[in-house]
Amino acid sequence: MKHTDFAPTPPMGWNSWDCYGAAVTEEQLLGNARYMADKLLKHGWDIVTCDIQWSEPNARDTFYTPNAPLCMDEYSRLIPAENRFPSSAGGRGFLPISREIHKMGLRFGIHIMRGIPRQAVYLKTKIKGTDLTADKVANPFSTCPWNSDMYGVDPHSPGAQAYYDSLFELYAEWEIDFVKVDDIASTAGHHTDRGRVGSVPAVAEIEMIRRAIDKCGRPIILSLSPGPAAVEYSWMFRKNANMWRMTNDVWDNWNAILHMFERCEAWQGHGGGGCWPDCDMLPFGHINCNSRFGDNYCRLTQDEQITMMNLWSIFRSPLIVGAELRDNDDFTLSLLTNDEVLRLNKHSYSPNQIYRNRESVAWYSFDDGSDGGGLYYIALFNLKDEPATVTVRADQVDAFDLRGRKVRDLWRHEDIGVTEDSVSANLPPHGSVIYRLT
Repeated sequence: MKHTDFAPTPPMGWNSWDCYGAAVTEEQLLGNARYMADKLLKHGWDIVTCDIQWSEPNARDTFYTPNAPLCMDEYSRLIPAENRFPSSAGGRGFLPISREIHKMGLRFGIHIMRGIPRQAVYLKTKIKGTDLTADKVANPFSTCPWNSDMYGVDPHSPGAQAYYDSLFELYAEWEIDFVKVDDIASTAGHHTDRGRVGSVPAVAEIEMIRRAIDKCGRPIILSLSPGPAAVEYSWMFRKNANMWRMTNDVWDNWNAILHMFERCEAWQGHGGGGCWPDCDMLPFGHINCNSRFGDNYCRLTQDEQITMMNLWSIFRSPLIVGAELRDNDDFTLSLLTNDEVLRLNKHSYSPNQIYRNRESVAWYSFDDGSDGGGLYYIALFNLKDEPATVTVRADQVDAFDLRGRKVRDLWRHEDIGVTEDSVSANLPPHGSVIYRLT
């Protein structure tokens, strides 16, 4: 299999970061997994991901502890902290959790940082399959500005590929299905493997990881963070990864959503075929549960949350929700279980922006339909702080004939008429609509 076969549609799942930061536990992982299996799996949500710092016994919240002691094996590979993940005791790693999640019909993912632990470098621990130690593999000039755990791997070291091979060999033994690698899609502000400074990916390490996954024999989906990923490296991302962050972290404020219209415009035409530009997580529901500043429910209005879901869906971004799922209210659950909108994300193709200005945005995409009949989608977005009518005229769409189409509103689940020379919607502030045209 090619890596593009691992994610034929945009991945959908849950990630622990938005609610538990660096300190998620086994109980919290499995509790959210059970909710997903019960409430969301039938709608396509099937990946449960343990985010950053799972090897740190003393992790407390969303902040990182400089030079924190980490749990590690004899081959310089981080392993789960037993006090937070009790089933990992006795060298079992994440295998017990992985198998428990697989029993639910779900897949299991983990977050890692690019590189090799600084702790391994200082202790000069071994690299499996070589006579080398970690200090011979590390590049001490390649560091992350916001997390002190790792050094980059020197691609010129004879042990560099062996280190990454051993890492993904371990993950295959743990039956991991999804790996999110951080500090790699964009390395802004620090030195990269090619000696440059700026918003560029760590290309050599991405390529080593690709080779390691191919060698491990398990179809592991590869996700790259953080953003903004540079569009000019799209060819490289597609060659090596299944998804990559087009933006920095997106949280629950309107300006962050507004910025994503610009990013989606820049990245249109670069997704599909098992490779997906990633708009970042959906901060719906109960988030920041472990924040020292107090937790909160999503601060976007309901209309803004629907707009976020509509943009992510028509663009065909991966859909990764970050809330404590067990606290979902009816509205949050409705955002995640609208099968008409989720079909758009899973099965449409060739999403294109029709226009974007300061007041409104419009997109379209295609769908062959479950019965082979052609479908079209139009998404209309109101960017204004007041109600407004947003319109697309037939002469603005050259990919298909807009006129004489039956129109269905995918959020109201209603057929609302037949098009003439345009489609329009009266929208609330920051509101949106998606129409299906047949």
